[in-house]
Amino acid sequence: MKKNIAICPNLSTLFGPRDENLRLLEDGLHVRIDLRSDSILLEGEAGPVERAERLFTDYDQLQQGGQAFTSSDLGSMIRVLVADPSATLRGLVEAGRNRSLGRRTVQPKSINQRRYLDAIERNDMVFGIGPAGTGKTYLAVAMAVSALLSKKVSRIILARPAVEAGERLGFLPGTLQEKVDPYLRPLYDALYDMMDSEKIERALEKNVIEIAPIAFMRGRTLNDAFVIMDEAQNTTTEQMKMFVTRLGFGSKAVITGDITQIDLPVKGKSGLIEALEILQGVEGIAFVHFDQSDVVRHQLVQRIVRAYDEYKARGGVQLSLSLGAQEAATWEQKEAEERVRKPSGVPVRVSVAPALPAGIATHADADPDADPDADPELEHASDIPQEHD
Repeated sequence: MKKNIAICPNLSTLFGPRDENLRLLEDGLHVRIDLRSDSILLEGEAGPVERAERLFTDYDQLQQGGQAFTSSDLGSMIRVLVADPSATLRGLVEAGRNRSLGRRTVQPKSINQRRYLDAIERNDMVFGIGPAGTGKTYLAVAMAVSALLSKKVSRIILARPAVEAGERLGFLPGTLQEKVDPYLRPLYDALYDMMDSEKIERALEKNVIEIAPIAFMRGRTLNDAFVIMDEAQNTTTEQMKMFVTRLGFGSKAVITGDITQIDLPVKGKSGLIEALEILQGVEGIAFVHFDQSDVVRHQLVQRIVRAYDEYKARGGVQLSLSLGAQEAATWEQKEAEERVRKPSGVPVRVSVAPALPAGIATHADADPDADPDADPELEHASDIPQEHD
């Protein structure tokens, strides 16, 4: 099927830098786009050609209606349109207006981000699970700010487990909020990207934006609030059950985490992993999974996530640098004996720390009157049969 589209004023801005957006359409829809002096020729199967034509038509109409597009947002929308046959450019723009943050709007940059935003709008509790850089936390905070500004909720509550990523920070000075601030910094970064710093400070003073450590949430009922728990993979089973049962009337909860980065001090089962198994199918709860294709940070981050996923798929297991207690003890004993071996080749028994299996006597069990310098190998020499000429 072939289709000619007249080039309208400013339609060329849809093409993107070096026609990148046209390449996205060609690769995603499997159509051929031929630019001519006064028209655009679309060639391919009927369905994809009609979708491409609809994109050009919507773009022209939206621009005439005063809609402004940034190059970044436009590229993201086209990726979503290519991945989701039911999506339209007009539909994405109108959905973004409903999620307005003053002068800014929240636009998904991938099909899974779109599903995530739709799930938050339609459900009271949403789990966002996926690797770093996929926008789980940022989009959750954006939806919370949008709900607050549109008076859908009266406050935002931010929570996160106080678990360090593989290191101990010790006791932190200051008030309770100052102690937990380092753990909540990613949530603050997203807030400051969407609201003026003065408004955030006032909201914190009035508890319109509240920092709620998970350890102090037991017994609370969170009404008329948008609640976000970040890094949920570091919750225990008890903490997760306690958190998901705090939801009150008129509230929403978004729980985000990456099950490949669990930092629990005791390697037990993560509360997030258990919740995935228990809460599947519960009405009002949605689960959205992200993958490396959703990473919106530096392109290198996407390749790093893919490399780790491939390594895990191959069954890669990190070698342990510590031996078991008994193996380490046996190895240490052999090394000690080698170092102090007599010239005659008879090893000297060296006392070492390892715990011995039950039933084996230790030096403390020996006869206290025995000569400490006596060689235990020769102690019972009289019991050995003697050869006679």
